[in-house]
Amino acid sequence: MGMLKIMPALCQGCAKPQKPLTNNECVFCRDIGFKKEILCDLNRSVQDVKKGFECHAFKPALKPVVSLVSEFTASSHDQTNKNASAGLEALLNSDRFKYQRALSVQKLEQDPDAVYVELKYHLAWNVAFRRQVFVNPSDAMNILNDALPICNKFIGGFVSLLWLAPDHIHLYIESDGKKSVDTIVRYLKRASAKALYKTKGNLNGEIWDKSYFVETLG
Repeated sequence: MGMLKIMPALCQGCAKPQKPLTNNECVFCRDIGFKKEILCDLNRSVQDVKKGFECHAFKPALKPVVSLVSEFTASSHDQTNKNASAGLEALLNSDRFKYQRALSVQKLEQDPDAVYVELKYHLAWNVAFRRQVFVNPSDAMNILNDALPICNKFIGGFVSLLWLAPDHIHLYIESDGKKSVDTIVRYLKRASAKALYKTKGNLNGEIWDKSYFVETLG
């Protein structure tokens, strides 16, 4: 029988379980119904509770008036990110994807016996300890939008930033299947962290934690 996983005291006293399942502080999470419990599970999975658990997303039970402040903050965050990706649906329906579909059909017509692999993933992972690093993400989003395309050749496909929340990130990738998701994620974390460290001098400590969420698309 496996050992019962210890729930950190911070998690037991956090108000998040009493709120909606989606993370309304992240526009992308809200739009696709991404459960905030996933981010909590990722954070817990890489920490030893017995050695001390740290979570900067911890929010104790708040009075109703504070909830209004939180809603205003989330609304302000929406405005800050108004130039960011409109979401996964917009990306999948973009001209680039229409071109890729047409190209795939053309390749099959030229060589019907060939096998073409194109795997599509939604990735998400936390800032270490869910620190609120990217509260004003505009500059960081520009850095990542410049740095991530350089990784396309390594992953054998395409990577796009879907959303950068204060304490986590969402990415979309296409891969030719030659490298595992774990290998791709580790590469993307290293490349993105290197670009952020180089351009933003105010970042200290490890940016990303070791866990990640992945789901296939299409």
